Amino acid sequence: MFQEEESSSMQRSLQLSDDQAVTEPDAYTGALLRHIGGLEEEVARLRASLRDKEELERSVARLRDANEHLVLAAINEQSLRDEAEAANRRQNEFLAMLAHELRNPLVPISMSSMLLERSVNASPQVLNFSKVIRRQVDHMASLLDDLLDAARISSGKITIHREPLALAEVIDQAVETVLPRVRERGQQLEVHLPPEAVGTRGDRVRLAQVFTNLLGNASKYTGDGGTITLHVTQAGDEVVATVADNGTGIAPEVLPHIFDLFTQGPRSLARSEGGLGVGLNVVRNLVSMHGGTIRAESPGVGHGSRFILRLPGCAMPQAPLPPVETSAASAPCRVLIIEDNPDAAETLKAFLDMEGHDVSMAQDGAAGLQALLSGKFDVVVCDIGLPGMDGLEVVSRLRAAQDGAGPVAIGLSGYGQAEDRSRARAAGFDHYLVKPVNPDTLLALVAPRR
Repeated sequence: MFQEEESSSMQRSLQLSDDQAVTEPDAYTGALLRHIGGLEEEVARLRASLRDKEELERSVARLRDANEHLVLAAINEQSLRDEAEAANRRQNEFLAMLAHELRNPLVPISMSSMLLERSVNASPQVLNFSKVIRRQVDHMASLLDDLLDAARISSGKITIHREPLALAEVIDQAVETVLPRVRERGQQLEVHLPPEAVGTRGDRVRLAQVFTNLLGNASKYTGDGGTITLHVTQAGDEVVATVADNGTGIAPEVLPHIFDLFTQGPRSLARSEGGLGVGLNVVRNLVSMHGGTIRAESPGVGHGSRFILRLPGCAMPQAPLPPVETSAASAPCRVLIIEDNPDAAETLKAFLDMEGHDVSMAQDGAAGLQALLSGKFDVVVCDIGLPGMDGLEVVSRLRAAQDGAGPVAIGLSGYGQAEDRSRARAAGFDHYLVKPVNPDTLLALVAPRR
């Protein structure tokens, strides 16, 4: 019986051992599987982190490349900006030099036409031709002024000097300028001003230029015998001026760009209205600088056009004193002309000789200064752009040698910017005339000091 119990106990023990043998591997496997699962998750996280790191590195590389491109682009942009500014400076310098060189031959042409007009033996036909020459000289000078102004405005070199002024006076000046051309083409120019005087704050010279360009443009694109009207009204705090014509009109596709630089209206094959396409651009910019606006209207080609200009109004200034009448000097003057262009010198001399003055000439600055220091002259007419010793140095040395005294000094130059005039005044010039010189203006200045 004892053996049976022992045998039964051993069986239970073996059975228990077998159960434990079965149970223990299952727990271990589960734990192992869980551990493996954790490792797999960790590996997955590491792989994800690796992918994120690689993506981050790629992003950093892309950003680095983009930054390098940005730096290069900034450098290139600055380089292009510098090149553009340099090109703009060269363009302005070239335009100024071009205007100077083109103005030089206009002097003898203008003076020659004046000599023909004043010649006692001139036939009516010669007189007519001389007037045509004068008008064309003035037209070419106006084109040069527009071209230079367009360049100066684009580079911010134009300043305006505002003052209260009567708009009627500005318009009178503009009408006087364009009237010869209007009459030449048999056109009718009608000016309608309000009964009450209207004023604005502006630059007298620049506003006269605005109205001259608008009226001249209307005459240019209006046929012979056509009509041009200028209406001025007061509208609240604004002055409104409308320039209208019954000329060629403006095409719808051109109208939005009519104030852009180098934009021109239609040309006919029969006439060369032409121009440089800069006048209206100059007008818009000058009007804007005065705080005003301008717009163009036209029903279409062949139906005329209108330009409506609005300027801020202001109280009228006091009426100016009547201008003093200027005329040629009653007594002859001793005049020295310093000019390296032989044609210009000869025509200037002939013109002043005809008016009774005693005129001498010098062809360069050194000879001119020597003549001034050794002789006695009432007036010196001196070209600024002389070779070697220029006109500024001539007059500066003359004033220094004579303690600021000496003859009236009249400077002639193809450059007309404010800084050019300032340098001439600083050197000692009394007057500064831009070529081509108006003969009457020159004649009025040729007088001894009082």
